[in-house]
Amino acid sequence: MAYVIHHNDPTGRAALVPNYSSLNIINPNFVHNHHPQLLYPVRFALHPAVVAQIELARSITLQQLIIDEGLVPSQEEEQRRNNVIRRLREIVMKWIKNVAYLRRLPENHIRAASATILTYGSYGLGVHNAESDIDALCVGPWFASLTEDFFIVLHNMLAKRVEVSDIHCVKDAKVPLMRFKFEGISIDLPYAQLQVATVPENVDILNSLFLNGIDETSWKSLSGVRANNSILQLVPNVKIFQELLRCVKLWAKRRGVYGNLFGFFGGVHLAVLSAFICQRNPNVRLLAALVSIFFKTFAFWPWPTPVILQGSMLPRHHPETRSLMPIQLPSSPHEYCHSNITNSTFTKIKTEFRRGYCLIQDLLKPQFDWRNLFEAYPYSKIYHRFLKITLSCSKKDELGDWVGWVKSRFPGLLVKLELQSFCDPNPSEYFDESIQDPNVVFYWGLAVDELDVDLVEKEFQKNLGNGFKGVTGKMTLSLIQTV
Repeated sequence: MAYVIHHNDPTGRAALVPNYSSLNIINPNFVHNHHPQLLYPVRFALHPAVVAQIELARSITLQQLIIDEGLVPSQEEEQRRNNVIRRLREIVMKWIKNVAYLRRLPENHIRAASATILTYGSYGLGVHNAESDIDALCVGPWFASLTEDFFIVLHNMLAKRVEVSDIHCVKDAKVPLMRFKFEGISIDLPYAQLQVATVPENVDILNSLFLNGIDETSWKSLSGVRANNSILQLVPNVKIFQELLRCVKLWAKRRGVYGNLFGFFGGVHLAVLSAFICQRNPNVRLLAALVSIFFKTFAFWPWPTPVILQGSMLPRHHPETRSLMPIQLPSSPHEYCHSNITNSTFTKIKTEFRRGYCLIQDLLKPQFDWRNLFEAYPYSKIYHRFLKITLSCSKKDELGDWVGWVKSRFPGLLVKLELQSFCDPNPSEYFDESIQDPNVVFYWGLAVDELDVDLVEKEFQKNLGNGFKGVTGKMTLSLIQTV
């Protein structure tokens, strides 16, 4: 609440009265000097108890907004996902005993053989919603190979089940995986092979004993689970961390700064940044206060100073010189979260941090509204020229793989565009009704009058032709100008 000087008090003295339009409190001890009517306003802090009451009210409002946005799954939806994970674990247990039998291992080894399913990503961190995919990891023992036992034997077992649909293997990805739907829930399932005879159901993959002798592919597959587990162990209060991360992810998606392949933050980046705020403020329990601290911290963060969680292993090496916003992967002493941030996206991220900070300055004012913080980014108002990227296939079931492959090559396209223009890649996917074939369209904002689209497309087509093993679709680039 704010106050101003009121001169119509019955006592004839100036008095403080409420003014709900401003929080700039006027000092009643104004100075007369040679100008009796001249007042000198000054700011001073509200009483901590008043601030705490306002922050509590703002926190309740924000928590309700998160629920209204559908970011908190219902108990039924939560149980549905738990059942999917439980049944996947049962399937991989049958699979590993079958593999042990096919490998003609001794009978006692077959009985003892075990594998498990671990989760990571938004589901593993507990910040998923009803629409979220599940990132799961199959962890098996030394005798179960990736190429034969995982991609053939387990694939065939899953393909035969009525609960499973749209299953296919993505073998040429940086982290090879199977992708399918289990009772309608999308699952990404990579594989890690440990050099042990049996894998406990809740194996501690932060324990170095389980990591001895593993191959590079398995190490990469384990990276997500290891990062998740480390973060959850390092934050002082998991529930508060989850609330903050939900808010930060909503903000990043709405403001167009979420999507690692587009040069922005990925989920692990935001998780580390949120955990960093929770660690530095262990006694702050109100969500509104933490959100405020988040934007105040990173609006003025001295990049490229790396963000490193307390208690995590200190890096042995400096981050790559090209990394503009280095964020350490907490589970590794020498790794940073993979980043595709360019000069253009770096500028936008910093701008959005500062916008968030400016809006949060009004947190204690009566007219404050959280919806302003989460307002969708107005691309059409900011940019008048866009690079239109059109991806299409003759068959709908082939489009997903083609789009996924092209998106994996977007970082290279961003680097090429950066040579000619500031580029703001909108991560949202659109559909062009004028195109007969199934398609996905992207619109990237440009700050340039001229762009050699033909040259960019020609070079990008070369990049797309290397390594894709699926059905190659169409990709066209065009320059769109709005009024």
